[in-house]
Amino acid sequence: MTGGLPFALGDPEWVHAVWAAPVLLLVFAWSIRASRRALERFADRGMLDAIAGSFSVRKRWIRGGLVSFAVGLLAIAIARPLTDPVPVEVEQHGRDIVFVVDVSRSMLARDLAPNRLERSKLWISDLVEDRPGDRVGLVAFAGASVVACPLTHDRTFFDLALDELTPRSAPIGGTFIGDAIRKTISDVFEIDPDDTDAARITRDIILITDGEDQDSFPIEAASAAGRVGVRVIAIGVGDSGAGSFVPDPETGQPITHDGRPVRSSMDASGLAEIAGASAGGVMLNVGTGTIRLDEVYRDLTANEPTRALGSVDTVRYTERFWIPLLGALALLVVEALVSDRRWGR
Repeated sequence: MTGGLPFALGDPEWVHAVWAAPVLLLVFAWSIRASRRALERFADRGMLDAIAGSFSVRKRWIRGGLVSFAVGLLAIAIARPLTDPVPVEVEQHGRDIVFVVDVSRSMLARDLAPNRLERSKLWISDLVEDRPGDRVGLVAFAGASVVACPLTHDRTFFDLALDELTPRSAPIGGTFIGDAIRKTISDVFEIDPDDTDAARITRDIILITDGEDQDSFPIEAASAAGRVGVRVIAIGVGDSGAGSFVPDPETGQPITHDGRPVRSSMDASGLAEIAGASAGGVMLNVGTGTIRLDEVYRDLTANEPTRALGSVDTVRYTERFWIPLLGALALLVVEALVSDRRWGR
């Protein structure tokens, strides 16, 4: 919808359906001509005038024009014309969600199709699409952590940052979960870690990883997050048994160490401890399966509070779809009352 204009359309993509009106009129013209030709093959002109002389071609055109014009008005009604713009300030309420995503090479393992990282990005997209009122952020981590997207309502910017997540998003290899949580608290949520006056939990870290941490003290980091009102929701991905081969990002062949292919397995117990260390934390063991993350998060936050996320200036319009809708209905009523026969016949 275009804001700040005296006239706008709520669903402008539907305005293209107006082209159905002239197309319908052309089809109607073709049907009149085809009917006339069919009758001419059946009888000569004298008999044709006796058979069809009481029918008016002009009135058929009138009926066709009424129907076509009504279809055009219906298309305009569906496009939702809006008028009388009024500037308003809207207070936004929601939650702050930061996705902390493991981009280490182990996330390229293919025990989820096409791999752990790409499948995780699909789950994130579903959740973000389902939460239009929330602010979302993105942190990529491996041996180091990088803020890929600060907290924002700008879904286009977030989607671009999410699409670009690869193992190259983090400058150092490894898996330092604790450092990623601490960076999220300080650089994204911008909370003083010594502030123990924890507000209601309206901030969530959604941690997506295979959980193979390398001594970055993630349990202590999650506990500190809980003390300042941040919950950790850990999502474990990958085979937790024998694991899966880790492919080289360049060649796609399994990485080897000391002549043996490197395998990566998901540390479910470690992730459960990390999530449990934060207030209200949850561990979701997805493994090599799948998850409707949007539905799960909706259930987790169904009865939980939101917080004021600031206000935005917007424009409020008055809906006028009913005007073309009533016009279309009136034309269809008139069309039903028009007879094909000539006057006086």
